[in-house]
Amino acid sequence: MSEIARVFKTFIGYLKRPDLYPELGRKILKNTVNRNNAFKGKAKTHSWASSKAVSQKEAISQLFSLDSSLFRKDFEEILIQSLNKEKECPIKMGGPGALELIYFACEFTKAQNVVETGVAYGWSSLASLLSLKKRNGILYSSDMPYLGQNGDQYVGYVVPEDLKRNWKLFRFADKESLPKIFGEGKKFDVVHYDSDKSYNGRVWAYHELYSNLRKGGVFISDDIGDNSAYQDFCETNRIETTVVEFEGKFVGVFIK
Repeated sequence: MSEIARVFKTFIGYLKRPDLYPELGRKILKNTVNRNNAFKGKAKTHSWASSKAVSQKEAISQLFSLDSSLFRKDFEEILIQSLNKEKECPIKMGGPGALELIYFACEFTKAQNVVETGVAYGWSSLASLLSLKKRNGILYSSDMPYLGQNGDQYVGYVVPEDLKRNWKLFRFADKESLPKIFGEGKKFDVVHYDSDKSYNGRVWAYHELYSNLRKGGVFISDDIGDNSAYQDFCETNRIETTVVEFEGKFVGVFIK
């Protein structure tokens, strides 16, 4: 499918969903007048993140005093099955992120309630759910419909069926999903951000997520090197953060 055809199909998909009109307006602004917003402060933050970065293994040991190698051993069979599911999926979405970091954040906090933004194949969802299942906790996920690639039915594709009873999936943009999730009155043990990459989108979501994270909870954000939103958020709020370098990208994590 050509880029023009994909954009047209996405636009038609939005028109068929009045509940997504607010996000359509934001998308138009983001790709026109705010086009450079996605990269605001990128050079500054790349230098900052590079100077602080540690490995995922080091971060888990330093923050949680846990052994990250246990994750791959304990869940080897499930991870192989999920990888095979990804390979058979007819559309391409984001691959696995820092799964151990997410899983051990949930273990460290003995999580009962976790919120994430961005699902795609469901790798990060899987990491959270493997921990939450032990305590019958709930994962609340925000994920936009894949309007341009007929991909809705494949969101969360790698998550085994038996874990889905601990999962609530909200199929809207973050600005619609997060108020619905936080409206349930929970305080969250872990929050994980991996959706809107723009500077403004991140700053808005970071504030909402942080406000609903309990003291002692864990805050995780993927791809913090895209712009300076995460660095600016931490500096404004005097947060001492750990930076994880993972597969050429940077992940931010701290305990509130």
